[in-house]
Amino acid sequence: MQFLKEIIGRWWSEFTLQTKLMATATLVVSLVMSSLTFWAVNSIQQEAQINDTRFGRDLGLLLASNVAPLIAEDNLTEVARFSGRFYNSTSSVRYIIYADQEGSIFFGIPFSQSEVKNSLTIQRKLELPEDYNHDIRLPMVRQHTTPDGQVTDVFVPLVDDNQPLGTLAIGINPNPTLVASSNLTRDVTIAVFISIWAMVILGGVFNALTITQPIKELLLGVKNIAAGNFKQRIDLPLGGELGELILSFNEMAERLETFEEQNIEELTAEKAKLETLVSTIADGAILLDSQLKLVLVNPTANKMFGWDDKQIIGKYLLDFLPSEIGQQLQKPLKNISVEEGHTENDQDYHISPTRGEFRVSLREPNQHTFRILITQVLDQNKENLKGIVMTVQDITREVELNEAKSQFISNVSHELRTPLFNIKSFIETLAEYGDDLTETEKVEFLQTANSETDRLTRLVNDVLDLSRLESSRSYQFQALDLDQPIEQTLRTYQLYARDKKIELIRDVEPLLPPVWGHYDLLLQVFTNLVGNALKFTLEDGSITIHAYGVRNNPEQPEEISHVRVEVKDTGIGIAKEDQEAIFDRFFRVENRVHTLEGTGLGLSIVKNIADKHHTKVNLVSEVGVGTTFWFDLQVFQEQKVPVAH
Repeated sequence: MQFLKEIIGRWWSEFTLQTKLMATATLVVSLVMSSLTFWAVNSIQQEAQINDTRFGRDLGLLLASNVAPLIAEDNLTEVARFSGRFYNSTSSVRYIIYADQEGSIFFGIPFSQSEVKNSLTIQRKLELPEDYNHDIRLPMVRQHTTPDGQVTDVFVPLVDDNQPLGTLAIGINPNPTLVASSNLTRDVTIAVFISIWAMVILGGVFNALTITQPIKELLLGVKNIAAGNFKQRIDLPLGGELGELILSFNEMAERLETFEEQNIEELTAEKAKLETLVSTIADGAILLDSQLKLVLVNPTANKMFGWDDKQIIGKYLLDFLPSEIGQQLQKPLKNISVEEGHTENDQDYHISPTRGEFRVSLREPNQHTFRILITQVLDQNKENLKGIVMTVQDITREVELNEAKSQFISNVSHELRTPLFNIKSFIETLAEYGDDLTETEKVEFLQTANSETDRLTRLVNDVLDLSRLESSRSYQFQALDLDQPIEQTLRTYQLYARDKKIELIRDVEPLLPPVWGHYDLLLQVFTNLVGNALKFTLEDGSITIHAYGVRNNPEQPEEISHVRVEVKDTGIGIAKEDQEAIFDRFFRVENRVHTLEGTGLGLSIVKNIADKHHTKVNLVSEVGVGTTFWFDLQVFQEQKVPVAH
């Protein structure tokens, strides 16, 4: 009901005041006229009912006085004949029924007892009014409605010589002329009422179509234009001032649509340029709105934070950042998003009211360090925040290089300090106390200074070699027979090995194909590996250089895929905890067991040379048993470009 009231209220509110007054006046006039007409019809019908009642009472008394003696004599045949003539003589009588004292019907027109009897006798009773009294000799009248119209029922007691015989019930039809007149009056009144309202409704529809509807269309069009829908048009075939207004509105909408399309095309082109530029830059770029929700993310940022398979546009940034980075950026991001200035003294944290620069670290899944620059995007008046731009740079390599550089400088300084201090000490001693020293002591001091000078020279040379290998210098690679650098290495260390009673063994497979490599670099690899093996191998030990071809296809044994080189010793071995760090700069295993001469750069140089040859140096070692270093070299092919960086 409330919903219906709301609908009617909205419908009524759309009409103008003039229309509402016309509708109200029409309703009042039509209701008054209809009320007067129905009152007149009702009065006529009531008068007709009174006349029907009088007519029925008189007719019933007349009929009862004529048939009572016949009923008393039980002459039902004559009663039926007389009643039939009486029924057929007038159209005002609907029915005539005779009932005994108990109300059982023994004769009736237009039906009789004989017509309603069959094999199962059906006994009908006359339904008398509740207040009917047989002792009262006056007729009783009532009206009831049937599908064929209203009928006046008259109940007349049947009495003969003061003996009650039963009841006569006679039905009187209404006056057909009065009924027809009343119905005609009612129908005319209803027709007039409907006609008046039909005219009012047609007038309202005409008014709505000619004036109200165009105004509503214009109002709707203006609202759509205000909402940015410039495709709105009004198509109503109207003339005059209203038609000109509609035509002007359509022209305005068309111009606005054209202007919007031009602007959208320009903005789309600029956006495409910006997105292309952002997607191609090497740094990560992230654009946020003022609520820290993601608007744009370039592929570099997706890769940095592992967002490639995630739908993150429109989502809250801090929900997707790695927890370590999110914790470090949560406070500064919120400060910038609400345009609050903030300053910290930490070296990795700097923020102003419009921008901030941070260095954050990520440990999982891999160690990474990022430099993140956060900048506010303000409107042209520099008053309202429109968004936030984050630029992310992966400075992991830079940090590692800086740390390696610092460590390298520290290690070199430490390694240089020791021989320089020893040389200076012995020379100062000779200079100040030379006259007090014996010749033997002087020679010993000079030999020590010379030994430290050699150590210093080796250190400088190794540093230079390592620096040269790590630079962008190019090396010319060519076909190389491994017999030559192996043989030269063994000749170099032959006397030293003989002094230490260590056997040098050459085990090279015959007819090995030439490899792709650089002679001097591979010679330095063999020299460093054999030199290390000699330092850590005890007397009566052995050092073997083994070179052989690796065949991947057993069905073609003559086809060698690559050549493997192994340098095996029977020395003290390398503990498992030291094997991962053995190739680091200045790492020396002898520091863990005993002190021997060395710079700690030999294996680092070997690793860099292996990288130049696109291979990797591996080792297998067991403490007290020995160590084997091995690496693979590519077989030389004519089409291979003989250059390495």
